[in-house]
Amino acid sequence: MIDLGFDKMLIVGTVALLVIGPKDLPRVARTVGTMLGKARRYVTDVKAEVSRSIELEELQKAKAQFESAARDVEHSVHEQFNQIGGEVSGALSGDDTSWSSSGSAWEPPPPAYKHPDKHWRVKRGAMPRWYKQRQGVRQKVQSGAARVARHRPRPGTLK
Repeated sequence: MIDLGFDKMLIVGTVALLVIGPKDLPRVARTVGTMLGKARRYVTDVKAEVSRSIELEELQKAKAQFESAARDVEHSVHEQFNQIGGEVSGALSGDDTSWSSSGSAWEPPPPAYKHPDKHWRVKRGAMPRWYKQRQGVRQKVQSGAARVARHRPRPGTLK
């Protein structure tokens, strides 16, 4: 970069004052400052875009690695499942003598899963609502003004 110290800036300023003149110097300085600001913002935007694209590439590489690992795990699970399924089907068909010699009858499979029809997402507190009401625990949030208005005595009730 260009090394601009205070002494060099002072020389540039005096030359600009002589060349441009004191009347137009503030307008030119304002224009130059605006252009420098725009240039800095442009450079910053370009740097941010480059860093985003680099991060995106890294994330895509990590995603590809993760997907390949997931496919490998899925493949191994399917292989194990097929192997165990073959062993079970062989045992059920009577190929294995240890199963057939036991003489035990096969039990029927357990009943299918039935959803309990509970509202899982409903928020439930640990303390029952009736107990909170009896103890005077606030159930709803009120602003300070609403609380004051609620507990302010009504006109005509105090005598």
